Amino acid sequence: MASWLARHGIQPTVVERASALRLGGNGVDVRGDAVTVVERMGLLPRVRELATDVRGMQFVDATGRAVARIHTQDPASPEIMRGDLVALLRAATDVDVLLGDSIRALEQDDDGVHVTFEHSPARRFDPVVGADGMHSNVRRIAFGPEERFITFKDHYFAFADTDAALGEDRWVTMFNTPGKMAGIYRSGNHAQAKAYFMFRSAPLDYDHRDVAEHKRLVSEAFAGEAGWRTRQLLDSALTDPGFYFDALGQVRMNSWSDGRVVLLGDAAWCASPASGAGAELALVGAYRLAGELAAANGDHRVVFPRYDAAHRPLVNDKQQIGPNVRLKVPKTDGGRCVRDVVARLPLMKAMSAVERRAQARNARPLPDFTRAA
Repeated sequence: MASWLARHGIQPTVVERASALRLGGNGVDVRGDAVTVVERMGLLPRVRELATDVRGMQFVDATGRAVARIHTQDPASPEIMRGDLVALLRAATDVDVLLGDSIRALEQDDDGVHVTFEHSPARRFDPVVGADGMHSNVRRIAFGPEERFITFKDHYFAFADTDAALGEDRWVTMFNTPGKMAGIYRSGNHAQAKAYFMFRSAPLDYDHRDVAEHKRLVSEAFAGEAGWRTRQLLDSALTDPGFYFDALGQVRMNSWSDGRVVLLGDAAWCASPASGAGAELALVGAYRLAGELAAANGDHRVVFPRYDAAHRPLVNDKQQIGPNVRLKVPKTDGGRCVRDVVARLPLMKAMSAVERRAQARNARPLPDFTRAA
């Protein structure tokens, strides 16, 4: 968003709670219109160079024997590690960045928004864009408590750095017991691998910023799980200070704007990691919002409804996560057996093709805002 605004001659300020650029995270897919957006930024060659080169997903039994494989690699839709994408975007963006700070209060009037920060002096802005994730601070201040907008999808997940020797090169390997999944993501172009954990649960009460508590919850969920390499993966992941844990949830809102405040990315429409669409939705949404702001000379009364109407059909499609969770975390042993049989059939590839065609039919055309840049 900041990069496109700067290209349009609008000078934004980025506020980031972390004290440094956060380069962690897992693999993200650049697909659909997001490929066009990245190409228009001039970054597509570098995205392809840094692609993870992961062939697909494989499911293993307790001994490590592969019982099913799904090839997901698509040369037209590169997958890149989130940290690599962040670094590319930052290098392409020359804007003011406030690190180690956060917004404390927003006061709107007819001429702008008075923003109070936790540490920096207060400043005024024309619009404020909240792009601060599922647990958005901006959304809480401007729209209300997150409980009004987040729908819990019955699972929790975690990922962290782990020993690459525990996984097979160029595959996402998963092992299941009823309601649980332990796995490892090993890119062909990266020395570092990622451990994955997901488990079915009733809602848990925890602080989403307390990493020590997150590690305890995952350890308890997988206590006694000794099959495959689950114990080794967990022991390795628990040593990573960047250990990430959260609920599998979706953000659903009737409107993404209130006056001069507007939401973008997971803050507005988190489709959950099960959708595999977080990067696509964020890249396309940011491109549309920045382009509409430039085209309408910053008139938020015109821009925000246009942005909502154009982008919401894609969001609605991607929030229909369908069988993705059941595929990765079957509830029962019987469900796992059925999953393994289905995964061995060409049906999965055909279903994906049908889904892509349906989304293409429902998608709104992507305007070429580069002419205004």
